[in-house]
Amino acid sequence: MDMLRRSLLLSPLALSAGAVMAQTPAPVPGAAKTVAGWPEPVGTIDLWPKGAPGQKHKDMQELVEETMTDPASKLRRVQGISRPRIAVFPAANPNGAAMLIIPGGGFSWNYFDHEGYQLADFFNRQGVSCFVLFYRLANDGWDNAADVATVDAQRAMRLIRQNAAQYGIDPARVGVAGFSAGGFVTASLATRHAQALYAPVDAADTLDARPFIAAPIYPVISFDPAIAYSETTSSLFGAPATAEQTARYAPDHNVDAHTPPVFLVQAEDDTVVPVANSIVMRDALKAKGIPVEMHLFAAGGHGFGMKPDLNMPYHIWPQLLANFARSQGLMGPGVG
Repeated sequence: MDMLRRSLLLSPLALSAGAVMAQTPAPVPGAAKTVAGWPEPVGTIDLWPKGAPGQKHKDMQELVEETMTDPASKLRRVQGISRPRIAVFPAANPNGAAMLIIPGGGFSWNYFDHEGYQLADFFNRQGVSCFVLFYRLANDGWDNAADVATVDAQRAMRLIRQNAAQYGIDPARVGVAGFSAGGFVTASLATRHAQALYAPVDAADTLDARPFIAAPIYPVISFDPAIAYSETTSSLFGAPATAEQTARYAPDHNVDAHTPPVFLVQAEDDTVVPVANSIVMRDALKAKGIPVEMHLFAAGGHGFGMKPDLNMPYHIWPQLLANFARSQGLMGPGVG
């Protein structure tokens, strides 16, 4: 795909009447195109009211790019996120469930349409309110780069629960789904939710960060050089992982009895993140007796997200995830 346009997001805007208060808006390219019916958030919630901790480059600005040439679609990405936040997609007919959605982008971008907004739109139609996370990226340069995205995910889960009443959410029923590098963040949240990774800033930080279910989609998981995504440890640590770093950060090494049920999806022909990443995560979950459902498609490559290719079997994965979520009780008792 050709890059069409790029812009710098320089200043916050007031949100729509549906938002809680004025917050940093969702990223938008400077020459944003309009696509009829395309899902867009009603507002955002900033994660850190006094600024995100650990910023090395004080002049960091968001770069937003539209990479799609098709006028009937969008494929936007953003980097340079200094104000992490969640974009809000409330369900029109909420059933009490919520999902935090974490886009991928190789620790360098958030691809927030096909790995964010479109999944939110799908789950909204299932009665699930959604929150798409714009998280800090390890490759943007932060103190403790290996933890910043997981910290943002913990904080996002707590803020969703703090704001549950406003959106008709049962605070116990908040799941998480994420793609590729966002799948790593998803799996890290599922396995490290109870770890104290940042200093509390307000009452939200007294709340639980454990997701009800977790869905890492074609996820980065392993630090084993034989199967790891090539940029994982260089992005997180600047070098190959030590044994201590693997034990602390690799999701397949941190599964325990408190890890929530997990749904995994990947294509066998993924040449970016080897399918063995999903397999080692599944094996770690099974070893600890954690409910897990895994779907491996023969073809699809990497990064298919919500792309509507009806000729490829992978296009059914969102419904499979919804079925899994329902079977685990995310939609609540008696929801069919």
